Amino acid sequence: MDLLDTLTAKGLRGEIPTREEALAVLATTDDELLDVVAAAGRVRRQWFGRRVKLNYLVNLKSGLCPEDCSYCSQRLGSKAEILKYTWLKPDQAAEAAKAGVAGGAKRVCLVASGRGPTDRDVERVADTISAIKDADPAVEICACLGLLSDNQAERLKAAGADAYNHNLNTSEGTYGDITTTHTYADRVDTVQKAHGAGLSACSGLIAGMGESDGDLVDVVYALRELGSDSVPVNFLIPFEGTPLAKEWNLTPQRCLRILAMVRFVCPDVEVRIAGGREVHLRSLQPLGLHIANSIFLGDYLTSEGQAGQADLDMIKDAGFDVEGAGEATLPRHRADVAAAAEGSACGTSGGCGPCGGHAAPAVEETVAAAVTEAEEDAAGANADGGLRSDLVRVRRRGAGTELAPNA
Repeated sequence: MDLLDTLTAKGLRGEIPTREEALAVLATTDDELLDVVAAAGRVRRQWFGRRVKLNYLVNLKSGLCPEDCSYCSQRLGSKAEILKYTWLKPDQAAEAAKAGVAGGAKRVCLVASGRGPTDRDVERVADTISAIKDADPAVEICACLGLLSDNQAERLKAAGADAYNHNLNTSEGTYGDITTTHTYADRVDTVQKAHGAGLSACSGLIAGMGESDGDLVDVVYALRELGSDSVPVNFLIPFEGTPLAKEWNLTPQRCLRILAMVRFVCPDVEVRIAGGREVHLRSLQPLGLHIANSIFLGDYLTSEGQAGQADLDMIKDAGFDVEGAGEATLPRHRADVAAAAEGSACGTSGGCGPCGGHAAPAVEETVAAAVTEAEEDAAGANADGGLRSDLVRVRRRGAGTELAPNA
């Protein structure tokens, strides 16, 4: 199909499609799904080979947030029966992080609920970063603490943080529909603060909140313009007790089209399948690996993911490799930007075109072999009209509990 040929050619050159082309990806049919995945897979392999970066979440402070984000189980007024606890001590957080690193995670994401950190909170996180890096100096640390005030990004950078996550979540035009206690501009400002301090900007979106195709395209183009190095694509987990509890709008096929659109708009950027992967992609998760080059390992902040070993088995069975600590995630032309701030250069590992990417087998055969059974399973899962609240499991293990994590 001409659209996919055009998108593939642009992606292999690192060019961005037009807004109309991005919208057309979301409008493709289920009959065209394998072609869409195959085209996005070629672009993914050009820049990232067959590597999958593993990330691990540690929820430093859970629940009790004063913000009213409609999608969040930790929001003000949430009746979701999630874990609620105040700050983990640095040694507790380091112990929690150890499980993810042992499972192959290259990056540890330190997250805390709340509007934004106080200066004392930044000190706590700095101590936690030190504790984690004392145990493993090579691990990447991404902080996610909410809206940043002046000089806080610089302090996190000085403490050893490598990246800062703050998602835009949805388009500017509809942002006020999901949150009223802060603005879209507040979020953009925090991403810019992080980038300005020399932190890698990690910023993504949430799909499935009732947004239009135009909203999805708008937020992805905004993320590209902001220079986000990593784009987490979350699929709404409709927690009971939140305003969006009834928003079951996604199918596995829809999720794959969204991931493909993000890949075409961000061909040379780390695209991560984030929250909601197990709930919405279900048995089509392996196909997502042909588009995205990064996932979270194990559980999420307040919900349970599939077992870490199942993630590792899925990666291996799909013909991919876990990205090692010594391998550069981003292709050279993007890594050089970070190198100017970090004093480091792009790694010598394979996987990105300009860095000497290695050849990879075509995705079409792999996809075709896997999709029939997966589509039948997905269709059966939606036999009740798409409502799969039985798939949403509140996290009861890992950080903040006495139970071992599932990494």
